[in-house]
Amino acid sequence: MTTDKFQVSLVQWQDSISSLRAVREAVFILEQRVPEALEWDAYDPVSIHVLAMTVPGGKPVGTARLLSDGHIGRMAVLMEWRGKGIGSAMLRCLIDKARQDGMAEIKLNAQVAAKTFYAGFGFQETGSEFMEAGIPHVKMFLLLSAEVT
Repeated sequence: MTTDKFQVSLVQWQDSISSLRAVREAVFILEQRVPEALEWDAYDPVSIHVLAMTVPGGKPVGTARLLSDGHIGRMAVLMEWRGKGIGSAMLRCLIDKARQDGMAEIKLNAQVAAKTFYAGFGFQETGSEFMEAGIPHVKMFLLLSAEVT
């Protein structure tokens, strides 16, 4: 039975590696065909990660990360869990964490298909469209003094 209930938590890579990897493998490597060599990098162990898990059950269904320079990345939600508020909850969690850490600005490389999602949180597009891992992206930023809905 599928439930729409989930919880979002900040986690460390080393404490939740199997759950974080499971979501990113399903979304980026299998679904979006990002080469595995591009998916894993040296930023994973030093980033703050957010993990969405089902309640009850504890199945990982979403993840994203925040680098120390204010870059949000690797935002992923399992296909069958999209549209249930998980991405919004994870993004709010990372925005709150960045504010708590005193960051003045956060930025991300949004897949073009997701830029409207980020714009809904106040992110602004900057620069031209570019390709990353074979997927069209655009750079976006949010000044943390700006109002977040």
